[in-house]
Amino acid sequence: MDRVKLSRIDEELGSSEVAALCFLCRDVVNRKHLEKVQDAKDLFLKLEEKGLLENGDFLSQLLNTIRRADLLAMLETDSRQPEETDASRRLSDYSVMLYNIHQNMTDSNFDKMSFLLSGRPDGKLDRRQIESCKTPLDVFAEMERTGLLSNQKLDVLLSVVKELDQELAQTVQLYMQGLIQPSHFSMDHQRSNDPPRPTQPSMSVSETQPGGERESVYSDANPRPQIEHPSLPDQTEYYAMNHSPRGQCVVINNKSFLKGLRTRGGSDKDEEALCQVFSQLGFTMVVHRDLTADAMQREVTKLSKRSFLEEDALVICVLSHGEKGSVYGSDEKEVYIKDLTLPFTSEKAPTLAGKPKLFFIQACQGKGYQGGAVPLPPRPRHEDGDRQSHLEEDAGPVLEETVPSDADFLLGMATVQDYKSFRHVSFGSVYIQELCRQLHKSAESSQMDNILSVLTRVNREVSKGVYLNHKQMPEPKYTLTKQLVLKYV
Repeated sequence: MDRVKLSRIDEELGSSEVAALCFLCRDVVNRKHLEKVQDAKDLFLKLEEKGLLENGDFLSQLLNTIRRADLLAMLETDSRQPEETDASRRLSDYSVMLYNIHQNMTDSNFDKMSFLLSGRPDGKLDRRQIESCKTPLDVFAEMERTGLLSNQKLDVLLSVVKELDQELAQTVQLYMQGLIQPSHFSMDHQRSNDPPRPTQPSMSVSETQPGGERESVYSDANPRPQIEHPSLPDQTEYYAMNHSPRGQCVVINNKSFLKGLRTRGGSDKDEEALCQVFSQLGFTMVVHRDLTADAMQREVTKLSKRSFLEEDALVICVLSHGEKGSVYGSDEKEVYIKDLTLPFTSEKAPTLAGKPKLFFIQACQGKGYQGGAVPLPPRPRHEDGDRQSHLEEDAGPVLEETVPSDADFLLGMATVQDYKSFRHVSFGSVYIQELCRQLHKSAESSQMDNILSVLTRVNREVSKGVYLNHKQMPEPKYTLTKQLVLKYV
């Protein structure tokens, strides 16, 4: 091939593109030799030695794959169509699949991928190795070196990219199912008497249709059609809930306090109800009792640093006294609700990114009574006098209200801001008991009730009651991006 044209192509390629070309050529050029490549001209010389630049076909595949179709015109030598034989070398489907993942991975997802791999329990990739990787291609090469990745071993890669982006995961799945082909073109140059063809846009993915009759290529400028396949679940509407266990459900039950706050009789009943329903929903239960404010913060921070790679969701339930925007530790010091949710944002807990994080708070959120009525001595009603006479408030300075700012949070509050919530000293709190009843009802139903429908019914049932001659109105706040359906396992 004309060295002048190769030199012109070399001048147009950046260092990252040269690195990508080297990655794609690992199957045809010794990898140690590729490590010495400084620019595209070095690579072209090595491809020449292998006889891969004779007709321009292999180089055209490379340029199409890295989306530099604008350089293909430089390869045209005359009006003759280059010959393609059975010996023509094609790019590896496997390498092209990895390159497409690299090309479509955001900086944020790259950081998450690096975090996930550096925390693997098998210890095959340590933090030092991962930190030396500057691009996803570097990570893939390191995974291959340690035996975590090959064209026949893709389970680790698939499990990681599933946590990042479903389209990236689909790219791997389609390769594993043999449905995806590399961006391979045989450079059919136009003859001088052929009608002109429209210029093709830069290509990202080439997909062979199941019928095998023709190849359809879609540009980045248009949405790629979704390929229907029975083994690919619909990820657009529902959160995936397919791990066993589903995740952790942590209950912080602050029942006893130092001096100023009353013991929360009945809180053990709430703990019991939560443990029963969430264990049946497939969650591993963790219970902490009578934690100080500092201990509460330590526990959630510790929890946020673990890997949730093999879990679908996180549930945290806090049972305590409270004020607006906060709950109390057993030492009667406040913990802001925002400080309980903040450790689990996608930046701080990347293995929870895209997964639902549910917080249920049983605590007063102010000193007011629903409706603004002045408290009256309790007057038991005939049908529930004993229950009414044993109701208490989980009340405890008025602070800023908090709502999780990142995606995929749900914050279920026992009451709206500024008001008290009620708890029966023998039977448990109004809100938690109704929440568990409705979760149980939904889990056994044949209907696909999402969590917001469940909480709407909780709102309705709790708001019907009269508690110490007052009302209670729960309040869910959420940034969920999909429907969450909880069923018994």
